[in-house]
Amino acid sequence: MNALFMIAAAILLLGPLIAIHEFGHYIVARKLGVKVLVYSIGFGPTLLKWTSKKSGIQYQLSALPLGGYVKMLDEREGNVAEEDLPKAFNRQHPWKRIAIVAAGPLINLLLAVVLFWILFLPAQEQLSTRIGKILPNTPAAAVQMQHGDKIVAVDGTQVESWEKLNYALVNRVGETGQITIQADRAGKTENFQLPIQNFLNDQSQSALEVLGFLPYRPDIPPVVSKLSEDGAAIRQGMKEGDKIIAIDGVAMKDWFDVVQVVQASPEKLLKIDVLRGQDKVQLEVMPQGKRDKMGNTIGMLGVQSDPGKVVIPAEYKQTIQYTPIEALGQAYDKTVQLSAMICGSIVKMVRGLIGLDNLSGPITIAKVAGQSAEMGWETFISFMALMSVSLGILNLLPIPMLDGGHLVYYFIELIRGKPLSEHIQLVGIKIGMVLLGSMMLLALFNDFMRL
Repeated sequence: MNALFMIAAAILLLGPLIAIHEFGHYIVARKLGVKVLVYSIGFGPTLLKWTSKKSGIQYQLSALPLGGYVKMLDEREGNVAEEDLPKAFNRQHPWKRIAIVAAGPLINLLLAVVLFWILFLPAQEQLSTRIGKILPNTPAAAVQMQHGDKIVAVDGTQVESWEKLNYALVNRVGETGQITIQADRAGKTENFQLPIQNFLNDQSQSALEVLGFLPYRPDIPPVVSKLSEDGAAIRQGMKEGDKIIAIDGVAMKDWFDVVQVVQASPEKLLKIDVLRGQDKVQLEVMPQGKRDKMGNTIGMLGVQSDPGKVVIPAEYKQTIQYTPIEALGQAYDKTVQLSAMICGSIVKMVRGLIGLDNLSGPITIAKVAGQSAEMGWETFISFMALMSVSLGILNLLPIPMLDGGHLVYYFIELIRGKPLSEHIQLVGIKIGMVLLGSMMLLALFNDFMRL
């Protein structure tokens, strides 16, 4: 994936989200009688602009597609003709200003519902929540969860898919305590209390790996079918056809065992036992450290295995089909769940339960946009919906300069009966600039650290 493709995917992702966010402000302002002067997608130098002869509104496309704005008639920003005073934004009742400002984030959340609805409409064949493997020395193993148990709820929340299960687990990020897993075992309901400590603070493992239960995975023999010419394995004498039987004395039952150990051991010398024909050979190989898409360092040997034809047993499969109304309900529920998860994560970040290295900026967004575009339209639409929820929630944060900060000012005006002084509002804007600038710099720093 080249840089040009990433940039194009990011523009295709962010452009519509920004456009519809600003359209929310724009359309509500016009409906409420406020005069709109400029509707801009992007900041900085103007690339393209035209003025409507009917409304006099200037529409423009600017060079930096990281935001946009709707400029409305306002006495605080210039002289306003006497006949236009009723159309000035600052002359509107606080409820009208609240509606105009809130429309941007809310239309982003509405867009997310529509996008998720599109994704929920087709019939989906996917893995059921039946456990395919229990990892040793994990909370799941300690409470005697078993291969074949079907998970039906997490902390009382029903989960019909691994995606919903993961969302329910991510809600507990940074916490210490217990996670309650409800599972069906041969028709009987079992409850398991899994202990957690600073849950998921180590980003190198997924929630499922930390707890110790995984979905069904096909049985792929740990046999090397291909070697990379510049990989660590070929340099230390590994050959095609070698069967990896143990790493550091631990038996490897399938290819997934090999991947798990190697990825967790970057730049660490491993003693790998392979079966070559009838002979057992021990190799010492140090996996190369490589950054994954989230910036974590993982080990790479430079080997591949041929999975052959994969057949998934019927008990591990399920087909989910929703009616249009049911799909709409699922889309709404998912948007609400994601919104709550994002809000909870922000609170935990402020409390120090989640590290600030979780912040991501435009570079990471561009990388993930490119990767999702390569994986198909459904993945790309799903990521766009997630970004739309994020944009809506983040803009509602009570930080001056964001929509949420303006909403705080207008609600205070409603309660007091008069607006805050210009001085207080100016101080708030300066604080907001510092906060947003610091967050953007930190996000960019995290982006570069992940490269």
